[in-house]
Amino acid sequence: MDKKILILNFDDSVTRQKGLLSRYAAAIVDLKDIGPRARFWMNRNDRHALEGRIPNQAKGAVTFLGSGDFHHVTDLLLSRYDEPICVIDFDFHPDWDILLPVLHCGSWVTRAMKRAKLIKLVMIGPSSKDMAPFFVQTGDLGSLKDDRIEIYPYSSRPAAVLFRRVPENISLETKRRALFTKIYWNELKTKNITEAFLHIIRRLPAKKVYVTIDKDCLGTADALTNWDQGRLPLEELLTMLKLIKENLDIVGMDITGDYSPIRVDGVFKNIASWLDHPKRVSAAELPERAVTELNERTNLKILELVTS
Repeated sequence: MDKKILILNFDDSVTRQKGLLSRYAAAIVDLKDIGPRARFWMNRNDRHALEGRIPNQAKGAVTFLGSGDFHHVTDLLLSRYDEPICVIDFDFHPDWDILLPVLHCGSWVTRAMKRAKLIKLVMIGPSSKDMAPFFVQTGDLGSLKDDRIEIYPYSSRPAAVLFRRVPENISLETKRRALFTKIYWNELKTKNITEAFLHIIRRLPAKKVYVTIDKDCLGTADALTNWDQGRLPLEELLTMLKLIKENLDIVGMDITGDYSPIRVDGVFKNIASWLDHPKRVSAAELPERAVTELNERTNLKILELVTS
């Protein structure tokens, strides 16, 4: 991976991190004008407009996207790769909804899996309510076939799916009932993370990998985001990144999960955003400086590891 740092500045959440900017020569693309339209989801026109403003240097760079509300921009970054690649996705949410009609931060995985060159995606850490009973009902279960998607929650209760087939998959176990199928996830919480993760990445069908990190997979001691958050320890995330660096060829990376106040355009998007976002997040109750400094510390630890 090139050691380029790129900030797609939708919301100022990363450009406020002055220690990061002083330590790394990051290229900054000002996208604040499109931020309220691109946040949470994008229509086709906004997607095309944004594609034309993302520089070519995004391919191979470490790209900061700001809030996790912009995680769907990952799909645009992946569109620039024309060689077979695998994706390793660290996230508290699976982002694999099949019903959302636009490119949405909750459906970008489903969109990305339609790309022929994306031959496998491994999710690490999805443990939100979206993984709990019946919330996987609208997930992209078809991509579990032939282990094209593997899912490893940090910690999650079993799920249940009504009237839908759940393909066999190495990362989970299923039990068929009369009206539903129960899914038992392969949790990481109780495992030796080095042994478990090496077993996962050694089975990847390609050495070239793209890494996407939404810091909401971490606890609030290591990240403060716009969303509910997980409990994956930062040290375990760093351990897995080190193993990726040592064993695979990282062709690109993006990082989301920085915090910014939610500002969106349009009445409908405002309503949908209010309904879907948590009503209270830790970051909203703290001074901006404290939130920025905490997120910056974690960003710097990730950058120091992957760019050294």
